[in-house]
Amino acid sequence: MNEIRNIVLDIKNGNIKPIYFLMGEEPYYIDKISDYIEENILEETEKGFNQQVMYGRDSTIEDIVSAAKRYPMMAERQVIIVKEAQDLSKNIEKLVSYAENPQPTTVLVLNYKYKKLDKRKKLHKAIAKFGLIYESKKLYENQVSDWIRRVLSGKKYQIEPKASQMLVEFLGTDLSKISNELDKLMIILPKETVINDKHIEDNIGISKDFNNFELRKAVGEKNILKANRIINYFSENPKNNPTVMTISLLNSFFTQLLLFHGLQDKSKSSVARALGVSPYFIDEYFLAGRNYPMRKVAQVIAFLRDADVKSKGVGANQTQEDILKELLFKILH
Repeated sequence: MNEIRNIVLDIKNGNIKPIYFLMGEEPYYIDKISDYIEENILEETEKGFNQQVMYGRDSTIEDIVSAAKRYPMMAERQVIIVKEAQDLSKNIEKLVSYAENPQPTTVLVLNYKYKKLDKRKKLHKAIAKFGLIYESKKLYENQVSDWIRRVLSGKKYQIEPKASQMLVEFLGTDLSKISNELDKLMIILPKETVINDKHIEDNIGISKDFNNFELRKAVGEKNILKANRIINYFSENPKNNPTVMTISLLNSFFTQLLLFHGLQDKSKSSVARALGVSPYFIDEYFLAGRNYPMRKVAQVIAFLRDADVKSKGVGANQTQEDILKELLFKILH
């Protein structure tokens, strides 16, 4: 976040680089930086002649270099944005001659998603010397809730931990999807609202009572009735509750429990740091730790691996519903 703020601040202060190479596994920030450049470097009256968007799949390196070498018309600079530049990965090193001597009146932006430049090669070194390379790293699941909280705080909203966790469990670590849902909430809800699980259920469509977060909690508590109710709900709504996702989240939970049992320092703050979870949820891990000794946790992880293979159609002739119900029975008994 600080790196992005610095990039934006430099642009605002007129410290504009001739090349911005935006790469990495998380497309959200690549798009954010690219969009900011597209919207803010040129005046609206200058964009018609001096701003061009190109696409990697429809362009060659020669096309991009030719466009970048043109001079601006009635403006201080021109902006060339190459979207989906990763489609040029096989030939991207051909850009090195331009990168070593970039046109000072051109701002060339390359959105190189899901890939990275090789730091050992000439292109990386040339862009790092004359331009800017930004690597957008994918957040781990345990970092996303904090990201949600910070984004909302900047817009004068707060969010309860359970509501934040519901978003992560339903949408995963895709920041673009999460951002879109947060935007919807901020349109509907007034500033200073503390977003809770009811807001998520009413406006995004994630059930506050029947979701993977509540299933995990019920399993940890060994609440057999509640866990089975949730599984039955999943069976009736399979599109919104894929079995593979449920198994994956349960596997993460029991892997954390295995780590929990191995910790010497079991103070709440230490456990929260070691497991990468919010202190708000830490009591659930202590309860689950009592309900599932280390030997049982290891056994459950084996059950989960077996169910994961079956859910993908290997070595089993069972419905997704039956796989999940069988798994739940093995875990809880």
